[in-house]
Amino acid sequence: MQLDRTQAGRAAVVLVLVVLVAAVVYQLGGFALPWATNHEVGVVAVTDAETGETTCVVVEVADRRPERITGLSDHESLANGSGMWFVHPREENVTYVMRDMDFALDIVYVGADGRVNSVTSLRAPEPGEDGESIRAPGRAKWVLEVPRGYAAANGIDAGDRVNVTYGTANRTDCPK
Repeated sequence: MQLDRTQAGRAAVVLVLVVLVAAVVYQLGGFALPWATNHEVGVVAVTDAETGETTCVVVEVADRRPERITGLSDHESLANGSGMWFVHPREENVTYVMRDMDFALDIVYVGADGRVNSVTSLRAPEPGEDGESIRAPGRAKWVLEVPRGYAAANGIDAGDRVNVTYGTANRTDCPK
C-alpha cells in the first residue's frame, strides 16, 4: 500500500502537530523525559578559587520550567546552609525576580563551565510590593539561591568552582 502525495502531506502535518503539542506540554511540566535530570534534592559544593575551602549547600532542585518560575516564593524562610538549585537547558542570560518572596536572597550565577559567573544580593519586597521590580540579571546554566549574606559570609564569589550531587539531602555527600 502506497501513500499518495496528499496523504503523505497530511501525515507529515499531523506528525508535526503532535510533536509541537508534546513540546508545549513538556515545557509546561506535563511530563518528564526518562533521561532528564528530574531530581528533587541535592548538595551543591562551592570551592573557593583562592583558598580551596568548600562550602556545602543542601538544595531543592528546580529543573523544570514551572519549578523555576515558582522558585522559593512558596517558602516562608530559608535556613542557613540550604537553598534552591535552578537548572536551565543551556547557559543563557537570565533574570531572577523577587516575585512574592518573604525573605532576601543571594543569587549565584554558575556558567556551563561549572564556575561562578557572578553573585547578586537582593532585598525582600516591602509589604504591598509584589517583588517584580526587584531583579537580578546574570548569565548562567545553573543558579544557586541562598539566604542573603550567605555568599559573602562563606566567600562565594566569581571564579569559584561549583559541583552538585543529585538525589541526596545529606551534607556528608558534598562533592569535592
